Order: sequence, then structure tokens, then C-alpha cells
Amino acid sequence: MAETLDLTIYVKRQDDGTAHLDLAIEGIDCAACIDEIEGGLCKLPGVVDARLNYTNHRLAVEWRDGQMSPAAVVEELRRLGYRAHPFKSRLVEEEEDRRAKWLLKCLAVAGFASMNIMLLAVSVWSGNVTDITPETRDFFHWLAALIALPAVAYAGQPFFQSAMGALRNRRTNMDVPIVIGILLALSMSVVETINSAEHTYFDSVVMLLFFLLCGRYLDQAMRRKTRAVASNLASFRTEVAHRIEENGEIALMPTAALNSGDRVLVRPGERISVDGIVISGSSDIDESLVTGETAHRAVMVDSQVYAGSMNYNGTLTLTVRAAGKGTLLDEVERLLENAATAKSRYVQLADRVAKIYAPVVHTAAAITAVTWIVTGASVHDALLTAIAVLIITCPCALALAVPVVQVVASGALFRAGVFLNAGDVFERLARVDTVVFDKTGTLTLPTMSVVNAVDLHPDLLKAASRLALSSHHPLATAVAQMASDCRPYDDATEEPGCGVRAVVDGREMRLGSPAFCDAQVLADQAVASDPFASVIAFSWGEEQIVLLVRQALRPDAAAIVQQLRQRGLDCRILSGDRPEAVAPIAAALGIALWRGGCKPADKIAMLEDLKAEGRKVLMVGDGLNDAPALASAHVSLSPISAADLTQAQADAVFLGDRLRPVLSTIEIACRAHRLMRQNLGIALIYNLIAVPLAFLGFVTPLVAALAMSGSSSLVTLNALRARGRASKPIPEAPPSHPVPAAQGA
Repeated sequence: MAETLDLTIYVKRQDDGTAHLDLAIEGIDCAACIDEIEGGLCKLPGVVDARLNYTNHRLAVEWRDGQMSPAAVVEELRRLGYRAHPFKSRLVEEEEDRRAKWLLKCLAVAGFASMNIMLLAVSVWSGNVTDITPETRDFFHWLAALIALPAVAYAGQPFFQSAMGALRNRRTNMDVPIVIGILLALSMSVVETINSAEHTYFDSVVMLLFFLLCGRYLDQAMRRKTRAVASNLASFRTEVAHRIEENGEIALMPTAALNSGDRVLVRPGERISVDGIVISGSSDIDESLVTGETAHRAVMVDSQVYAGSMNYNGTLTLTVRAAGKGTLLDEVERLLENAATAKSRYVQLADRVAKIYAPVVHTAAAITAVTWIVTGASVHDALLTAIAVLIITCPCALALAVPVVQVVASGALFRAGVFLNAGDVFERLARVDTVVFDKTGTLTLPTMSVVNAVDLHPDLLKAASRLALSSHHPLATAVAQMASDCRPYDDATEEPGCGVRAVVDGREMRLGSPAFCDAQVLADQAVASDPFASVIAFSWGEEQIVLLVRQALRPDAAAIVQQLRQRGLDCRILSGDRPEAVAPIAAALGIALWRGGCKPADKIAMLEDLKAEGRKVLMVGDGLNDAPALASAHVSLSPISAADLTQAQADAVFLGDRLRPVLSTIEIACRAHRLMRQNLGIALIYNLIAVPLAFLGFVTPLVAALAMSGSSSLVTLNALRARGRASKPIPEAPPSHPVPAAQGA
């Protein structure tokens, strides 16, 4: 109760008269818990909203201030069978690390025990058909019991705790029939061992635990990997700012203490802490968080800048428009959290089947026991038959139907250069009917390159690329990639906003803006030939050249988009870049529906519109500004060159400079989804045949265990088809339109 009282200090009062509290929830074992928790809390008087993020187990509750206390929220969660405490990222991560280690220990115990018990079981099976003595068989059975009982008691804890929590709250989940089957089979095995019977089922019990723990641990590891980066935008926040006082003095202030209209000073190399307007100074800033563009943007008086952007080479004075709450960075974080929470509501196919499966299994076993007792059978025989029904219907095949396909398909994706962040990506990808691309870094290559190199004098190009090694400007970086001699010139100096210079062989060498290199006329001529390229000039004494730099389409972009359309998918572009820069890209790819100038909220709004039309959208993007859209989309992909935060929000990440993995991912996912449904059908047909036989007493527990193993092997063999065959290579064609210099997402 003391912890409940302390929760009041974590409550945030909001301007609209509501109170907000973030809680970390323990005891969540499946996506079905989301509806139970949210539905239970929304019934409390005064509660406005309750949202649970399944990925990080974060519960956000809002209520009308004064109508309820946080203690009531915690008490309702306790009644539902869940523990709650204040949400602190560090503590949640420590708890998840602890749980992952615990699951790994359980898995290790189950694996060690299953290997040893299986050796004993094989000896008994072979001995029963040869010359094993009853004393030796009993010894092996007792030895198996001594291994199995403590192993199950320890390794089965994740399932025991989950099942008990469900039963306490008058509900069932997949773990309930698993636990009942395990305990009954274990109990009957002990009874059979005491009675010197020929067969026991310790091996089946422990082996089942091992397989199920494999799936549970992999799911936990995948969610931890995603959450490790996704929950943190702190690296883009600046907690302090230099405020300019009325008397002109500079005071270091917490960003949260700034007000609209204050003036702040941002020096070179500092991250901008507020949304504001430049009132003096000029500089180049990196605002990839806003536009997705890695190239710097030149800002001057009256330019709008955003919190999280990095200031590079000039001192800026800003008038504050928003600080802390209300900034674009704050909006990105809010959109990201809301989108991730909404996405976590997706219920996997196996969970939907399990919701119906569990009560059917319980009912079948209960009817079997009652029927046999009523017809005059002994309690022993009735229980033995009921256990045979439970074992033969044990959800091993069902539990493996989806995970084993995921494992095989994940291997196929790995060979295609795709790494998964989410276990249910196959089910969601298989339903995709619309593909929305970001532009810069997604349809185009993430780095710029010199496009007129073949037209330039080789010696001048070689000298320019070597001088570029001394500059950090993005255009100079593109030139430096061509350097054959990677030794910077001695005494090279960079002039912020202009370029870099050095004296070589008695002549001054310059690389930078056309004005800096006195090459404006030559630059104007070059721009006329390629208006979409960025220009960087080079001079060495009287000799001058102009280099055109821009991003190019990924080599197979046009072919992949064409293939996607042939599969019936609607392809679109949503970009933060200027519309005039997006138009040639869309034309080159034959994409009719596109939009430029999109902020993060705009992209989410358009995805929501598509969702309202009933579309299932695959979003492909790489910029920090794409992270909320990736989290909001039905399913998402990002290239490995994307920002860490963006990769964490994507359901999968692909390697390389080509878009081929996008098509491969869709093909493999559709094949995997078909196999998942086939495996569930196999499990269903198996039960329809096996249950009546077990009910009538034609199946002993041993035969039931063998049948259960057979069904598991069958779904595993079927899952191997998910490896499939690689489709034929797609011929690449050069784009029919020039690719503009990217200025946005």
C-alpha cells in the first residue's frame, strides 16, 4: 500500500483537467491481456482513457482530476491479477533483463533434463521388446522421475504462473491446458512408476516444456531488442539552454523554464533545444529528425528551426516559440508512443485459435472421465483415458504450428538480407495491399555521389577529392569518397560557410561554394544542365571545375516497384522533401500517387486515412522523422542505413543498396502465412481424428504421446517449405528521369 500512496508524485496534471499516470505492468503473457486491462480500467468512474503498450508493458491511464485516485487504478489491476508500479525506463529494462535470464535458465534446465530422460526412455523402449528385467525398467523409471520432477517444477514456472493468474481471474489462455496436461501426465507417470508399469511419460512432458520455452524466450528476446532503442529519444533533447537576458547577459537555464518569446543563443556544435525563429546569425543545421534529410540546411534570419536539430558552423540567436512540451520533438515522441501502443493491439493467429482451443480441450477431457466412470469403468481407467485425451490434444502441434514456420521463414529472410524485429510480421505482411515509400535514403541511396565525374579533368578531380578529406560538409564528403590518395593535404583549413583551402605546389587550392572558388559563371552553366543537382566548386590557381552532387535511385528501384504493382499492390510516396524534388522520382518510378513536404504528423494522418479505407499499409522508410509512421503502419521495413530509432520502430530491417529485400520479404511472408494456416489445419484435423479414438479407449497414454510427437513432426516438416526457392533476378533498368538532389525525407 505504501507504493500505492507514493504513486501520487508520479501523477501529471494536465491543462484540460485530467490527470495522467504511466505504470509498468507485471504479469502480461499475451496480447489478450490488453483488452482485459484496458476494458477493466475504463469501467472505473472518472477514467477517460487507458492504453497498454504490449512491447514495453507500459500502461498510460488518464482520468478526470479529483474523481479518482491512483490507488484505485492499482487496486483494480491487482484484482485483475496484475502488479503495477511507476514506469521508469531503467527499472523496466532491468526487470526485462532479469526475466530474460530467468527464461534462459528455465530453458537450459528443460533442455538438460529432456536429453537425459530421453536416453533413459530409449533404453526402456528397446528393452521392452528385448530382454529388460522389471527391476531394471523400474530403476530407469525412478531415475527419470528424479530428473523430471524437479526439472518441471523449475522450468515450468513461466507456464504455471501464467495459468494460475488466468484462473484466478476466471479466464483461460494457452498455458492453462498446457499446465493441466503436464501435471496430469506427470502425476500419472509417477503412479505408473509406483505400480511398475511398462510405460511412463516423463520424456514427453519435459520435451514439450523445452519446445515451448524456446518460443517463449525468442519472443522475449525480440521484444527486448526492439524496446532497447525505441523507448529513448533523450539523445535528441537538450536539457539546458543559453537564454539572453534583458541586459544582454547570457544565463544558463533549464529548457523547461523557457517561455515563448524568450531569446536563446545557440553556438556552433550545440543541439538546438527549442522550436524557434532565427532573429540573427546564419548557419548550416542538421534537421534529419524533421525532414529525414542528412544534408545540412542553410538557415538565416526568419528561418524556422526545431528542437533536436544540430547547429554546425554559425552562431544563432532564436526567439522561442516552444520549449520542452509542445516542440516538434515532443510531438514526434507522442506520435511514436501512440502509434506503438495501437500497433501492439494486434492479436496473432495462434492466440486467436488458442482462445477457442483451451475450453474445447478441457471439456473433452472432463466428458471422457465422467463418461467412463458412469459406464462402470474404474477411476484409474477413467483417469488414464482422460489423460490420453489431454496428451493427444496437448497443444504441442498447435503451439509449434506458427513458431516453427516463423523460425524457418526467418532463416529464409536472413539469407535474403532481412532481419526481423517482430514475431508476427509474417501475418501482417501477408495482408498488405498498399506500399508507401519514403524518398531520401529509401528509394534513393543514403549517400550522395558525384554524377559528372567522367566529364572532369582526372588530375583536378583527384586533387579535389583529396582536399575534400579535410572537410566535414556533406557535399565534400561525397567528393572525398572518390579519393584514391587518402592522405589530407598539410595545413588545410576550413572556413565555415565557405569551404576548405590549402596551398599545394605554390598555388592555392580551394573547394567549396562557387563564390568561394570564384567559379560562379561555371557553376551557373552546370546548374542549367542539371537543375536538380547540388554544386560544389574546385579551383587550383587559375584552373576551375564544378562538381555536381546528388543522390541516385537505388539500382533496382524501378524494377521492384513494377514487380510490386504486378502483385496487385498500390505503391505511393510520402516525403518530407519539397514537392518539386519528389515529382521526378515519382515519374521515374511510375508512381502516380505521391506527396512532398510531409511532417511526421502528416505522414501518420495519411496512413490513418488509408487505414480508414480498409487498406493494410507497408511503410518503408529510413529517416528519424519516419519513425512514428513506421510504428503507425500495419507493417514496416527500413534499410540498415536508417537511424537506430527508426530501425527499432520497423518490423524488419534490410541490408544492401537495393530494394530487392522488400519484394523478397513480401513473397516469403505470404508463403509463410499460408504454411501457418496449413499447420493449424493439420493440428485441427489430427485432433478430429485422434480425440474420438482416445475417448473410446483405443489409445493408451504412450500411443497418445507418440501421436502427439508425430503431429508435431508433421507440422515441422510442412514448415520447412517456408524456405522456398528464390525468385528469378529482376532486371535493372536506369531511371528515365533525372534524380534530383534530395532535400527531405
